[in-house]
Amino acid sequence: MAKISAVVNTYNEEKKLSRALSSLKGFASEIVVVDMMSTDKTREIAKKYNARVFKHRKISYVEPARNFAIEKAKYDWVFILDADEEIPDALKIYLKKEIKSANRWTAPNFYRIPRRNIIFGKWMKHAGWWPDYNIRFFKRGTVSWNEIIHSVPATSGKGIDIPSNGELGIKHRHYSSLEEYMTRMNRYTTIQARQLNKKGVDFSWKDLITKPTAEFLRRYFAEEGFKDGLHGLNLSLLQAFSEVVLYSKLWQKQDFKKRKIDVRDVEETIIKSYKDFSWWIITSKISISTKLINKLWLKIKRKLKYQ
Repeated sequence: MAKISAVVNTYNEEKKLSRALSSLKGFASEIVVVDMMSTDKTREIAKKYNARVFKHRKISYVEPARNFAIEKAKYDWVFILDADEEIPDALKIYLKKEIKSANRWTAPNFYRIPRRNIIFGKWMKHAGWWPDYNIRFFKRGTVSWNEIIHSVPATSGKGIDIPSNGELGIKHRHYSSLEEYMTRMNRYTTIQARQLNKKGVDFSWKDLITKPTAEFLRRYFAEEGFKDGLHGLNLSLLQAFSEVVLYSKLWQKQDFKKRKIDVRDVEETIIKSYKDFSWWIITSKISISTKLINKLWLKIKRKLKYQ
C-alpha cells in the first residue's frame, strides 16, 4: 500500500503539538514538521515523535511555508495537519482504504476533508463553521498554496469531498478563549488590510457599515448560526466586528485620508442595512416555523415589504 507523509507547520506549539502528533500514529509513515523558529520546546517535542524537523523563517501566517513543508515529504501521498488539530481514527481508516483500492486512472488526486471546529468549548455546526471543507490529503505535486492568507490552494486533476459526518471530520481545537480570538483577529486583519491595499482596494466609509452587516447576516441567518445558541450569536458578532477592524486598518493603510460623508448618506445606508436585517429575520422564521399557514403568511409578508 502507498505510504503517507504527514506534514505539520508549527510556531510555539508546545502545548498542542503532542496531541496532534499522537493522533497520526498508525497512519503516517513519516511525520515532517516545519518549524518557524519557535522559542519554546516545539522542536524537541516533534523529535520525540521521530518527526523529521526543518526550520523556516518566521512569517505571520502559514500559507507561504506550506509548499516548503510539502517539498520535504518523501512519499506520494501527503496529509496536512495543523498543530491544533487531530485526525480521528475513522478518517485514518477511510483514507487508507481509499488509496488501497484506488484505480490509478480514475482515482482522485486530492480530497476535501471536513473539520469539526471546537470554539469556546463547543463544536460549531452552523454559522459557516461546518463542514468547513479543506484540502488536506493529496498526491504530491497536485496541490500547492499561494501567499494569500486563508486562500484556497491551487489544484490539478480530480478532487472529491469526503462525507460530512462528525466521525470523519478533523478535530480542530480552534479558539479556546476570547483573548486567543482577539489576538488572531488582530494579526489576520493586519495581513488582510495590507493585501487589500496592495491590490489597490480604495477604502470607503460605507464598508464600515455594509461589510460587518453582511458578515453578521450571512453567519447568523443565512448559515443558521442561531441554531448554535449563544455561541452562534457571539461568534457571528465577533466575525462582524473583525470586518470593522479590517476596513479600519485599510483606512489606516491609506493614511486616514479624509472622506466626505453626508449624514443623509449614512442614514440611507443604515436604513438599507435595517431592511436586510428585517428580510433575514422573516426568512429565519420561515425556516423554523412548523405550520404551513404561518410559512405562507411570512413569505407573503416578506415579498410585500422587502422585495
